[in-house]
Amino acid sequence: MLRYVHLHGPTSRAELTGRLGLNRSTIGALAAELVASGLVTEEVPTTPRRAGRPSLVVSPRSVRVYATAVSVEPERLRVARIGLGGRILDLREAPRPHGSALLDAVPAVAALIRESERELAADAFCAGGAAAVADTTRDDDGTVHVTGGDETFAVALDAALVGDGPGRRGFVWGDLADIAALAEHTRGVAAGVDDLVYLHGDLGVSAGIVTGGRLVTGHGGRSGKVGHMVVHPHGRRCGCGSRGCWETEVGVAALLRRAAAPPGTSALAVVRAAALGDSTARDALHGVADWLGFGVANLVNVFNPDIVVFGGTLREVYAAAAGTVRHRVDTMALPASREHLQLRAGALGPDAPLIGAAELAFENLLTDPLLGPAAGSQ
Repeated sequence: MLRYVHLHGPTSRAELTGRLGLNRSTIGALAAELVASGLVTEEVPTTPRRAGRPSLVVSPRSVRVYATAVSVEPERLRVARIGLGGRILDLREAPRPHGSALLDAVPAVAALIRESERELAADAFCAGGAAAVADTTRDDDGTVHVTGGDETFAVALDAALVGDGPGRRGFVWGDLADIAALAEHTRGVAAGVDDLVYLHGDLGVSAGIVTGGRLVTGHGGRSGKVGHMVVHPHGRRCGCGSRGCWETEVGVAALLRRAAAPPGTSALAVVRAAALGDSTARDALHGVADWLGFGVANLVNVFNPDIVVFGGTLREVYAAAAGTVRHRVDTMALPASREHLQLRAGALGPDAPLIGAAELAFENLLTDPLLGPAAGSQ
């Protein structure tokens, strides 16, 4: 019941009875237990739908029960306090210095968390924390490096926050693309879809892959480095040391290079210039989109997902040149892989890693609601 209300929002007892396949007395008893645990509220609906006694509405206590979500991106650090039910209560960010190691980000992230929690109510309860960590970083000279997350980051962040915050449980971490895929799978454009590929683009390109409803993380949580599929063996040298990797054709650097954009130009600026009729920007956009479809066709032949979701800068590229991407996929992908395939821009935008991190942090509580705020008083 708690998981259903967390994902779907305020829900009447009558609807829960039907959705969960339980009788009314069981639903009532479970709701009462969750109210007593401090995780939900029950209220009479303000707009009764039919005659007779209205069914009480069960709602998550979003303001009181929250998770701490962290997103460590190539050029910025973000922290959000996200309430039970998926509501973003507070969002803060700070720049990430070029060339900084992952552990160097710990003090700044800890400071953002303390700021976020400075004015919490006395009865606020933190269900846990999670960090989505990008696998690339940039040096001052512009060189891009493949780095990746590490559990030592979560351990160091825990140590930096010892004694701070209500009911803190300890941080976990995951690859940013994996975490964003989780968000789109639970709350975004791929909700209810059990086989999906989420592609995230920033300085590099990574994938979060869900098959049979389960995230594929690989050894040490380091799968999904699809940006390093070699698609052009005699192409450009990649930051990983190989040549012709997919991200050399579809990453931000590729778009800016094709557009002959001056230093400091953003990928979004090129996309906007293309929309306004700039022929160089338009050719750059469609050149990248064609290579994007090339790689997607290979991925759908391997994984046969129901949907491919585009996030980060790839979301903007796909939204602006969807026809080019689709044409390449239709040209290369097997009929059995493409006939049912949806290609979609992510629904959660830049907040997907934070929302996914919160889902990861809430998991223990959703699995065992007795771990909630009432546990400390028992």
